[in-house]
Amino acid sequence: MNDFRSGFVGIFGKPNAGKSTLLNALLNEKLAIVSPKAQTTRNKILGILTEKNYQIVFNDTPGLLQSVYKLHERMMKEVDLAKQGTDLILFIIDARDDAASNIELLQSLKSKQNTLIVINKIDKGKVGAIEKLKTAFSSLKQVVGIIEISALQKTHLDTLLDAIVAQLPVMPPYYDEDTLTDRPMRFFVAEMIREKLFFALDEELPYHAAVYVRQYEEKNTLTKIVADIVVSRETQKSIIIGKGGSMLTRIGQEARLDIEKFIERKVFLELHVKVRKDWRNNDLFLKEYGY
Repeated sequence: MNDFRSGFVGIFGKPNAGKSTLLNALLNEKLAIVSPKAQTTRNKILGILTEKNYQIVFNDTPGLLQSVYKLHERMMKEVDLAKQGTDLILFIIDARDDAASNIELLQSLKSKQNTLIVINKIDKGKVGAIEKLKTAFSSLKQVVGIIEISALQKTHLDTLLDAIVAQLPVMPPYYDEDTLTDRPMRFFVAEMIREKLFFALDEELPYHAAVYVRQYEEKNTLTKIVADIVVSRETQKSIIIGKGGSMLTRIGQEARLDIEKFIERKVFLELHVKVRKDWRNNDLFLKEYGY
């Protein structure tokens, strides 16, 4: 245990750069929800990877964005919190993206911590564009390495882990070896339901929705879950319910399967749709829904 390394690693980057996909791939567990749409992640999520010689405490964060609603302000506060006490920053870049806007975002973090640049989605990027990204970031003072990966394909993740561990201090583990996260089960249930909204509904509607788990009760043969899908307007409620309840049924069935896989138990899932006008700008509602 003398050479055991342990530390906190913040995962930052633009919306849809692949931060949550990377966290899931590194942990080999689906902790963070993912979708093709930007700004899927709203809360920072702690994921803990413990091996024989190291423990990495990952902080997955919402994509960096400009605040429009109070919800966005809360999301950016999550980013600020994730910076505090971080031993290393992973800054994730889509291999197809430009250097200038990403450098601007990295500098907006105003962080002096050592930073690993992770160029993600290399299976989709062009070699010349990737080389330009590497050249642009290599001159930044806080950058201690540049790693090319594909989180989805799990390409070069061992190389990335080696680079991360090399930057961590020699420290005993912060958490027990069987601890995977600090989030309660209700949080992950709500996130799994919310993920289905992104896949089932149109471009904008999922951003107007929150999920609140009202009941989580483990019975003898199954786990009973009652959750509210909260939206801003009656028209949004109608869309989520669908004709004859068809859309809500679909969302519930798909979420239930994911939840059962995650908790390894049979689940009874009951969903309701409620309207809370302008909840994204209401401090009381934001607090109630976990933001």
